Amino acid sequence: MTPAPDMIDLVEPLIPAMRRYARALLRDREAADDLVQDCLERAITRWPQRRPDGSARAWMLTMLHNLAINRIRSLRRHGDAVPLEDVNPSVLGRVGDQEAAMRGRDLLAALDHLPDDQQQIILLVSLEGVSYAEAAAITGVPVGTVMSRLSRARERLRHLLAEPERARPNLRIVK
Repeated sequence: MTPAPDMIDLVEPLIPAMRRYARALLRDREAADDLVQDCLERAITRWPQRRPDGSARAWMLTMLHNLAINRIRSLRRHGDAVPLEDVNPSVLGRVGDQEAAMRGRDLLAALDHLPDDQQQIILLVSLEGVSYAEAAAITGVPVGTVMSRLSRARERLRHLLAEPERARPNLRIVK
């Protein structure tokens, strides 16, 4: 099936945002790129089902979000077993070269301590810059719930990043 010209014009500018959101959700560049590819394939096959008056961005991010949730649930059910010889050595761990990289790692580790619903909202609003209404549409919850989850997520992140290192052994604080 060949994509419609209007689809290409609407979807192509969204790909960088989709990749960022997918990488933030999955924390794996290759898995995120696969997820974006799956989302784009789904968009091509389901483009005629899209509401013409709806936001293409919200529709695409909703599709990406739902595919990511399904993938995450599947991985949790089936586990993530990979033979050691197949693992890229760079993912086994290395010391950060720069202070900003270490703060970024601390932030990602703190994000992992958030409940999934709060994590998704903070990534959509803070990383992708979607409005509260768009985040509500993407995640399928009321706008008030989005605001509440975002507030709780921000407060929890502040608390996690301010805790002494001994309370969070998996987070390394850089001052």
